Amino acid sequence: MDFNQVKELLALVNQSDLTEFDLQMDNVAVRMSKNTHSLQSAQQTTNTRSNEAPSSVKDTPAKPEMILDKNETVTAIESEIEQVKEGNMILSPLVGVTYMSSGPDQPVFKKVGDSVIVGDVLCIVEAMKLMNEIKSEVEGTIAEIYVEDEQVVEYNQPLFRII
Repeated sequence: MDFNQVKELLALVNQSDLTEFDLQMDNVAVRMSKNTHSLQSAQQTTNTRSNEAPSSVKDTPAKPEMILDKNETVTAIESEIEQVKEGNMILSPLVGVTYMSSGPDQPVFKKVGDSVIVGDVLCIVEAMKLMNEIKSEVEGTIAEIYVEDEQVVEYNQPLFRII
């Protein structure tokens, strides 16, 4: 999930009647809340004050903390996205079952900390009885492995992070 997708998601949730939204995909978890309870209590307080003292009470937006909460949430999401962008992500090019070795009794192709060069086989994704080798497109060191042996993966699901 890139930054533009997060911005688009924020806009959609903001325009909807939803008060809370949770999304968990692959290794990304996003939780959004509009803090409507704080907004309602602030409006009730304003309405009560205006009934008590009908002088020059202006309708003011909700507490400034709410705006800070949204900004802090966006900042937190941005920093998480930046952390995800460090290194190169190897994504699954298709839906299928991953195999981390060439056979049940064979050693794994790569593990965390292993060096890789362009063309090294990282894993195999089986789709429709065809074994598709997933090869590294970059040089570096494997920082993270996001899948396990015989795990079903989706299209564009992160498999490895290489730094």
